[in-house]
Amino acid sequence: MAEKIPLSLTVNGTAHTLAVTPERTLLDVLREELRATGTKRGCDQGSCGACMVLVDGEPVFSCLSLALPLRGRDITTIEGLGAGSELHPVQQALVQHGAVQCGFCMPGIVLTAKALLDANPHPTVEEIRQALGSNVCRCSGYAKVVGAIASLGEPSGQKPPTGGQP
Repeated sequence: MAEKIPLSLTVNGTAHTLAVTPERTLLDVLREELRATGTKRGCDQGSCGACMVLVDGEPVFSCLSLALPLRGRDITTIEGLGAGSELHPVQQALVQHGAVQCGFCMPGIVLTAKALLDANPHPTVEEIRQALGSNVCRCSGYAKVVGAIASLGEPSGQKPPTGGQP
C-alpha cells in the first residue's frame, strides 16, 4: 500500500487536513473520508457529470481529479449550497419548474449551473445547453432543466424558450 501524504483543502467553507494515498480521487476523499455523499459516483470516467463539484468556482469531475494536486484549493459540493433548510436559487428554480426527477444527476447539474450563472448572470439558452453538455440526465429531456436555469438569468417578465437537448 502506498504511503499516505497530508492533504489540506477547504470543503464547503471548512478547512480539512487528512492523509491520503497518491491514487485517491477527490470523489473518494469527499464520499469516503468527509462523508459528502451528495457528490455521486456515476461512471468513474468523467462522462456523466454526477460527480461534478466546484474547485475554486469551476466545475470539475471529481472522479477524474486526484486529491493531492488539489492541496489548498476551495471545493464546493452540493452540501455547501443553500443555508440550512433554505435551497440555493438554482435548486429552488429546478424544483419550481418541475425539473427534478430521480435526482441522481441533480447535484452535478446544480453546481454546473451555479458556476455558469456566477460567470454569466444572463446566459442564453444555447450557453446553458453548452454548459450542461457534461451533465447526463437520463430521466428528462432537459427542457425543464434549461428553462429553470434560464429563468434565473432572464430579465423580469421575459420567458425563456423551451425544449431541446443540452
